[in-house]
Amino acid sequence: MTFANPTARRPSPRPPGRRRGPLGPTLVVLGVIVVLVLILAQVWTEVLWFDQLGYVEVLRTEWGTRAVLFVLGFLLMAGGVAASLSFAYRSRPIYAPSTQEQASLDQYREAIEPLRRLVMVAGPAVLGLFAGGAASQQWSTVQLWMNSVAFGENDPEYGLDIGFYVFTLPGLRFVVSFLMAVVVLAAIGGVATQYLYGGVRVGGPAGAPRTTPSARIHLSVMGAALMLLIGANYWLDRYSVLTREGSRFEGASYTDVNAVIPSKAILAGVAVFVAILFVITAVRGNWRLPAIGLGLMVVAAVAVGGIYPAVVQRFQVTPNQQDAEAPYIQRNIDATLKAFDLEDVAVQPYEANVTAEAGQLRADTDTTASIRLLDPQIVSPSFRQLQQNKGYYSFADTLAVDRYEIEGQSQDTVIAVRELALDGLSEGQRNWTNDHTVYTHGFGVVAAYGNTTAAGGRPEFWEAGIPSSGQMGEYEERIYFSPRSPLYSIVGAPEGARDWELDYPDDESGGQVNTSFPTDEVSAGPDIGDPVTKLLYALKFGSQEILFSERVTSESQILYDRDPRTRVEKVAPYLTIDGRQYPAVVDGRVVWVIDGYTTSDGYPYAASRALDDATIDSVTQRSESIDALLPQTVNYIRNSVKATVDAYDGTVTLYAWDTEDPVLQAWQKVFPTSLEPISEISGSLMSHLRYPEDLFKVQRNLLTRYHVTEAEEFFSGGDFWANPNDPTLGDTQVPQPPYYLTLKMPDQERATFSLMSTFIPASGGTTNQRNVLSGFLAVDAEAGDQEGEPAEGYGQLRLLELPRDSTVPGPGQVNNNFDSNPTVSTELNLLAQQNSTVVRGNLLTLPVGGGLLYVQPVYVQSSAGTRFPLLQKVLVAFGDEIGFANTLDEALDQVFDGDAGAEGGDAGTDPGADTGTDPGTDTGTDPGTDTGTDPGADTGTEPDTGGAAADARTRLDAALTEAREAIERGEAALAAGDFAAYGEAQEALDAALADAIAAEAELD
Repeated sequence: MTFANPTARRPSPRPPGRRRGPLGPTLVVLGVIVVLVLILAQVWTEVLWFDQLGYVEVLRTEWGTRAVLFVLGFLLMAGGVAASLSFAYRSRPIYAPSTQEQASLDQYREAIEPLRRLVMVAGPAVLGLFAGGAASQQWSTVQLWMNSVAFGENDPEYGLDIGFYVFTLPGLRFVVSFLMAVVVLAAIGGVATQYLYGGVRVGGPAGAPRTTPSARIHLSVMGAALMLLIGANYWLDRYSVLTREGSRFEGASYTDVNAVIPSKAILAGVAVFVAILFVITAVRGNWRLPAIGLGLMVVAAVAVGGIYPAVVQRFQVTPNQQDAEAPYIQRNIDATLKAFDLEDVAVQPYEANVTAEAGQLRADTDTTASIRLLDPQIVSPSFRQLQQNKGYYSFADTLAVDRYEIEGQSQDTVIAVRELALDGLSEGQRNWTNDHTVYTHGFGVVAAYGNTTAAGGRPEFWEAGIPSSGQMGEYEERIYFSPRSPLYSIVGAPEGARDWELDYPDDESGGQVNTSFPTDEVSAGPDIGDPVTKLLYALKFGSQEILFSERVTSESQILYDRDPRTRVEKVAPYLTIDGRQYPAVVDGRVVWVIDGYTTSDGYPYAASRALDDATIDSVTQRSESIDALLPQTVNYIRNSVKATVDAYDGTVTLYAWDTEDPVLQAWQKVFPTSLEPISEISGSLMSHLRYPEDLFKVQRNLLTRYHVTEAEEFFSGGDFWANPNDPTLGDTQVPQPPYYLTLKMPDQERATFSLMSTFIPASGGTTNQRNVLSGFLAVDAEAGDQEGEPAEGYGQLRLLELPRDSTVPGPGQVNNNFDSNPTVSTELNLLAQQNSTVVRGNLLTLPVGGGLLYVQPVYVQSSAGTRFPLLQKVLVAFGDEIGFANTLDEALDQVFDGDAGAEGGDAGTDPGADTGTDPGTDTGTDPGTDTGTDPGADTGTEPDTGGAAADARTRLDAALTEAREAIERGEAALAAGDFAAYGEAQEALDAALADAIAAEAELD
């Protein structure tokens, strides 16, 4: 028996585990709440915005599709990689042969083992997140695939409906590509795991198996799956060949059809054969068969996929290229004309006359009376100086051209919205209250006649002032939604509270009139009265004032995303939006009109164009108010949607314009309630719809080549054209923009509102380009005024083809003729004296008098200080004849032997007349009132050519002649070294210039 030692020390009890405090979990919970609130500040506010506009279906469909694709992509990628890793680990050999290779791998296994479970879960999860994100980006591809419709046209190679290439093929390629990525990553993970745990060995005794049976089956299945997907990819390539870009034309060429497409089919068959060999290896365990198969596949890819097409191209096509490629070029021509809606261009030979004779424009009185003299790119500063009223108002830098009926006649009009511009406030006025609750909206529109000017060369406004007055009639003048609107505004006040939104300045009301947006009657933005919504928007915009300001009440609404183009892009994410948005007064409301395009890059054989390159011109390059189209390459486009945004309450309305467009039909199946039928377009709105500018620019770009419709001529390329560069920019190589104006084409009975452009012969370089006209393109841009029914001729493209030996000057030649004309250059130099700058306006081209007439307004503005252009002169050219006068009417008469036979819209006016006032000050009259004259009407009088004016003109001409002679004498004396004669010539030149200035002053 033993007894315990009473003195022995007992083991000390284990101390109780330290109890975790509440701080850690609390911080975690708070962090999660903060993250969720921040997410809600971006997500839920979007839901509120779409719900207020009535387009929550769009958001639900897009986000729902993205979510489903994300989950599917995540599960496929994460599940595939995880399954491969798991199988490789579970099938690892229990006892790996003891080799030097395995001994070194043991160190890695020991290092990885503690993290193995984390890696085998986290790795696939991370890959799944990336894959899910990539899959969600394809939501539009999948939706179009699921809702595809037939085009009713078949491709010329396989006889399949075009809808297969536009809708189905992109979806199939996405699925195959995604599955290939899954299989490749799963295979990489599987091979790495098998190697790490001994299932796959690189070294070892000769003749020993390199894989375990499990590893062999694993890798063989992966290889077979990959080969099948590669085969599917080769098979789909057979169809994608029809949309690829070639060196001369798009689509499958002779070599593609006779060599590349068969080779793709052969390679697809080889891939399937190799997949079968992998399956056999999984069963029989011999890696030699798939190795041979892979070698065969590489050889086939080089020989069949590369060498054979090269041989066909070199020995069959190149020696007979024109004949061999002709059928396929014709396919390209026909498909391009269909895809870009160019099949029905009315082409007419035009033997343009270059000789000007008296009375030659008698048959074109409507066109000449409507010739636009106001350049919307130039006159914005004049609108600002004369109609801005306050610094916190502004106009776009490029104004809009529209047409309105005034006194029973359609009148081309330059129109602008008086937008709110917070950057016009002084620094002391900028604070949260002013920026977001006081200065909330612009006010009214300003409209001027396009074909005439007021005294002094100012725009002649027929609607102007604050509040507006003129001939527009009553309309809602408050502009809450416009391109320059503030980031956000909070509008509305409780009943009985004082008004704090500045409505418009008014001297009789103590400096300004205030208003409150009627939130109880009109919904223009999400309600922001409750505390939760306040918090979300305070986080969204980073403004704590939204939470604490007493001006954010239960009656408040928050207005944001107020740029009309942005609003349309958000509610119609499937549209490509035109770069221009223009205002129109329709049924008593100011609305922004926006054109939307449906596009595709899958139309077989059609030419492709990068929209950003095809639509750039001198206006888009310089203007801040015209957005450039995003980089996107398309080979199919339709103006399928007309959209309006109400400038007062922000309502977005989408009208299905081209109901025959299959792409739009597919999107209507995706979003069945977002588009209104064309029958809902009122007659008033219809009268302001027009042919979109960006679509026209894409079409004119294509017509530089595709006006040639015969394959043999197209192959030679000898009759290709180019769009001329804008001559007003000097040597800058930027295309001249198309112009809206009223004109009558030779085959038309009356003048219509049109969009026009010109062509010159193509050249390999820019220095030797022959700048003569080769073509003139115009489209009927007027949609009519009938409710729900576009005008019969709307969208009709008319192309005048000039003879190939044409001598009609192009825009560049005309600009050079203007610059080199002694009278023009001398008078322009005189106008540019005394701190003045001469600005040349848009160079318009019109098919009148059996030829082509050029008209260019000339503006003068100060070189410093307050600068705004005033129309002072008009340049006119017909053939080599040039007119340069104070008015278009006078310049036309100069060109056509003293009697053009038709009057300009400015007949009887004198832009150079001194009004006796500073052009920058208020004239004291209402510019919107009727002047008592109709700018487009026949005045029944001829311009004053007699009396004092005639005498002054005679003295001016004599002085200019003397100035030229003095310059020539001075140059000759300087060359001869006779400085005394040179001094005399300079004195004579000074005297002649003084006489010219005096005579010019009398004329003004």
